[in-house]
Amino acid sequence: MKPGMVPPPLGEESQIVVLPPGWQSYLSPQGRRYYVNTATNETTWERPGSSPGIPASPGPHRSSLPPTVNGYHVAGTPAHPPETAHMSVRKSTGDSQNLGSSSPSKKHSKENTITINCVTFPHPDTMPEQQLLKPTEWSYCDYFWADKKDPQGNGTVAGFELLLQKQLKGKQMQKEMSEFIRERIKIEEEYAKNLAKLSQNSLAAQEEGSLGEAWAQVKKSLADEAEVHLKFSAKLHSEVEKPLMNFRENFKKDMKKCDHHIADLRKQLVSRYAAVEKARKALTERQRDLEMKTQQLEIKLSNKTEEDIKKARRKSTQAGDDLMRCVDLYNQAQSKWFEEMVTTTLELERLEVERVEMIRQHLCQYTQLRHETDMFNQSTVEPVDQLLRKVDPAKDRELWVREHKTGNIRPVDMEI
Repeated sequence: MKPGMVPPPLGEESQIVVLPPGWQSYLSPQGRRYYVNTATNETTWERPGSSPGIPASPGPHRSSLPPTVNGYHVAGTPAHPPETAHMSVRKSTGDSQNLGSSSPSKKHSKENTITINCVTFPHPDTMPEQQLLKPTEWSYCDYFWADKKDPQGNGTVAGFELLLQKQLKGKQMQKEMSEFIRERIKIEEEYAKNLAKLSQNSLAAQEEGSLGEAWAQVKKSLADEAEVHLKFSAKLHSEVEKPLMNFRENFKKDMKKCDHHIADLRKQLVSRYAAVEKARKALTERQRDLEMKTQQLEIKLSNKTEEDIKKARRKSTQAGDDLMRCVDLYNQAQSKWFEEMVTTTLELERLEVERVEMIRQHLCQYTQLRHETDMFNQSTVEPVDQLLRKVDPAKDRELWVREHKTGNIRPVDMEI
């Protein structure tokens, strides 16, 4: 009702006056009668003139309400088109008007709003682009409020479900990375085992001299290399694989907590939205019944008494009160869901950043261990290089001759 408009005088509703064409009377939940022009959707507290040429009361009140964002009627609050994945929502900083306003006006036009998952968004044609909560970042809290069309065309997926799918995919990738490191460890262990076994092989063990000494060092270097790879596999397990698995388990618990919390709030929101719609229908039925009885009394088509009218009015008022209570509960659930949605999306964002950073650090640890392994492997062949440079065929021949000579007397020709 516009400022300065006063309620109708007591007893006005009992006056027998036929309404002009296109006008209907209703009763607000507080028991106050108002009138609606079905052609223009205008409402007024004052009874329109019944005779031709008498204009309706001045100062009609339009029935449309301010656009809503997540159930809050916020004048001037913009929003992205809900059919895109880049939906963002900002909570109202001022007083919000309830979903089912009890003022003498019809429900806001469906053309001005869109309801997604029991949450009301402004229609994209009615509002400019919504300001972001974190405008300088591609933050989860700004882009996952609406639904996204399934690429296969099998319906839509809620924005929060997309976030959960992203996190679950990240958890799966982390599991597969752990399995990859586990396979790498197995390869290292098997490689070390084979190197140690080969180092004990007796092939060419009879080689002597400086070449034999170098050959023995070659075999010993295999045993040293096997030990290096065993240590590498042990460090991979303790410093890379195990931390990845432990983080995955904690990540899984955090994900489940976020998922269940938002799911419970969503169920509560859906339940209370349904209660609002049920109460709204009940109020409409009560008002229709009251209107019918009142019109019958006004044109004397029924023997209904004033007591019947009062009874119907009390039922209509009660239905209005029930609607207001349901709306209050819905708005409470809506407010809680909004706050938790922002908090939870930021928490999922934090978990994803933490996951990526943790994996990066442990992969860096993997490369560092790999470099160290290469360095130690190189150290195992350095003694081999040194001995190979000292191999001297002349010296080997001398050493062999000294050990195995049979005498230095040469044969001579016999004389007859």
